[in-house]
Amino acid sequence: MANDLTTRTTSNPVLSRPDIFTREGTVGFHDAPAAHQHAPSQQDVPVTAPAGAGTPTVPGVAMTINDVVVKTALLFVVGAVGVAISWASGYNLALTWGAMIVGFVIAMVNIFKRQVSPPLVMLYALCEGVFLAGVSAMYQSWVTESNPNAPNIVLQAVIGTATAFAVMLALYSSGKLRATPMFQKIMITALFSYLIIALASFVSAVFFDVGNGFGFYGVGWLGLALCAGGVLLAAFTLILDFDAIQKGVAAGAPERESWRAAFGLLVTLVWLYLEILRLLAILQGGRR
Repeated sequence: MANDLTTRTTSNPVLSRPDIFTREGTVGFHDAPAAHQHAPSQQDVPVTAPAGAGTPTVPGVAMTINDVVVKTALLFVVGAVGVAISWASGYNLALTWGAMIVGFVIAMVNIFKRQVSPPLVMLYALCEGVFLAGVSAMYQSWVTESNPNAPNIVLQAVIGTATAFAVMLALYSSGKLRATPMFQKIMITALFSYLIIALASFVSAVFFDVGNGFGFYGVGWLGLALCAGGVLLAAFTLILDFDAIQKGVAAGAPERESWRAAFGLLVTLVWLYLEILRLLAILQGGRR
């Protein structure tokens, strides 16, 4: 497996825009309630366009956190179907990389569409399920060949991803971590820098077989530090996602936008899982 498997996703472009839930052309929103006002009810709230947006008033129901949770859970179910398809195919290599390409194209369409498309979001989840299952099987097989006594790194990566998500959610909910302007600036700088390193690593892996196919990530302690940095960046990106979703709810985004929020979370979780999986692969015998 002579390529860097995680360089295709290094940040979450889905929820990174400050106007993601309020940009012109999307069904209208309420303004966020002032500090001295009570937040409106989450049920049967008429959704209206902000002044000057050029969007007519549209009756509807505002997005809630529960909506996002339900949609995210549904995407995981669809993703599990993709995993089953990959397993039934024997983790076919062509199917795995085909799913990656199709998933990437669908992700780009979803990111740039002004109105979110639930069928496309679910199709993305299906493709990612196929891709992640195939890649996970390849990593596990490769590590087992290097170290027959290696544990199941796929299960470890799943547990690690779930744990990181729970920890970040707890820290955000408790107020110990917030997406302050300074935090956002630091994250943007770190993500951009990491993207450059990841691309350079990919080139070095493909064309020069640096790091035994892992690029810079497979080069001694420097590689492990880069892997750990990728895991931390992906985990802290969840804080930005939570903040964007909370602001969308406060702004009275229509219920349909919960699909966009769930899609954004899925993109970050896919990235986080791949970063953890790569780190475990290197630790458990990838550096032969």
